[in-house]
Amino acid sequence: MTITDQASGTPPHSPLRTAHPHARTAGHEPAHSLGGHSRRSPIDTATAVPVLDVTIPVYNEERDLEECLRRLHAYLRGTFPHSFRITVADNASTDGTLKAAERVARELREVTVVHLEEKGRGNALRKVWLASPSPVLAYMDVDLSTDLAALGPLLAPLLSGHSDLAIGTRLARNSRVVRGQKREFISRSYNFMLQSLMGAHFSDAQCGFKAIRADIAQQILPHTVDTAWFFDTELLVLAERCGLRVHEVPVDWTDDPSSSVDIVQTALADVRGMARLSKDMVTGRIPVTELRAALARGPLPAASRGQEQSPGGSLFGQLVRFGTIGVASTLAYLVLFYLCRNLMDPQLANLLALLTTAVANTAANRRFTFGIAGNSDVARHHFEGLLVFGIGLALTAGALALVHSGALPGGTTPDRWVELVTVTAANLAATAVKFLLFRRWVFRRRPAPTNAPADFAASSTNAPADPAASEPSLPQSSAPTTEMTHS
Repeated sequence: MTITDQASGTPPHSPLRTAHPHARTAGHEPAHSLGGHSRRSPIDTATAVPVLDVTIPVYNEERDLEECLRRLHAYLRGTFPHSFRITVADNASTDGTLKAAERVARELREVTVVHLEEKGRGNALRKVWLASPSPVLAYMDVDLSTDLAALGPLLAPLLSGHSDLAIGTRLARNSRVVRGQKREFISRSYNFMLQSLMGAHFSDAQCGFKAIRADIAQQILPHTVDTAWFFDTELLVLAERCGLRVHEVPVDWTDDPSSSVDIVQTALADVRGMARLSKDMVTGRIPVTELRAALARGPLPAASRGQEQSPGGSLFGQLVRFGTIGVASTLAYLVLFYLCRNLMDPQLANLLALLTTAVANTAANRRFTFGIAGNSDVARHHFEGLLVFGIGLALTAGALALVHSGALPGGTTPDRWVELVTVTAANLAATAVKFLLFRRWVFRRRPAPTNAPADFAASSTNAPADPAASEPSLPQSSAPTTEMTHS
């Protein structure tokens, strides 16, 4: 079966769907039922549509595509106990990729081909996934660098409702990876930046081996914009910020030496994507608060959300993010101080520069360092942040007063560079104090008071009478199912 639309690049009989709040497709939960639950419902596998849709995004892969499709098709036929479809997303190939895909699709009825006029893996996955009727969506690279034995553990937690997304990771301790030192270094450095600067908890953003529940994809994908390799990172960061559960599967992975991916340019594009994504979440282009309210899993029984682990709880990660914001704030402070100093006395210049940067610094640390989103307690946070600002003002003002008190030999007026060095040293001391106060006072998670008997009663009321009734019941099949029952 071949689906190609040269004009629009979309399946003609399957128009792209948007995230409608009451949309329902086979095997999908309605969007309004997703939030507030400690777990998702199991996927309904007794559907007329394929339970699984595996997308293979390709660009000029004529040489490897047919072998990939036949190998993946044979593996799914032999191990996956439910219906499936393999979708080749040809994004603007200029060689014989499309013809090769169509040739295989005429022979294997589970293979579908979609031709897109626009180039880019992110663009291809977004369009194909939003148009797919399947309740579970996955993708993998055409070179099949990842051992397919990891596919069962990747899909099982999505089918059962345990997780919302699942990713393969090459950076877990028990993953087995064969690749060059250059790729290894760039990959680990990039993921370290994601964890340190953006508070990410997943270990491997760019492994081409991922899956997502379609009911979740319908809500998140419309808010992603990247068309290329940063799409994976954008999807995962957004998922974590929305309170979704990301399941990681250690994989066996062998590097494809013939890969045409420019890893240096891709890494640079990813860094630019991080800056853009951070801006989108801060400015509200991506409504994280609303998405979290709709999609996040509810608190554990007898516990409030404030008692759950903070997304910014790692001390090391907080230090890195706080330091990065601090460097930016200090540079902005010095520029403002220097400009104001040309118009007014040093104490007033110090006050204006410090006050301006303090407000922005508090907002940035609230969002990125300590992982607090939304407007809850925002007024209190800024008020307490201004009190902390007062400490910094006292330190810098005291240092300036000391410099101008005639302490220099001969009572000479200090040069401008002496003032800059003095306020910089005082500002660094104030920064250390600020971090301690931010962590232990301003942004400390304050657990809501709970009433033990009431919580116990609530958890007892919500518990099923039969514990077995809450477990998903997957259909039996004569095909081997061992890999699909372990995550």
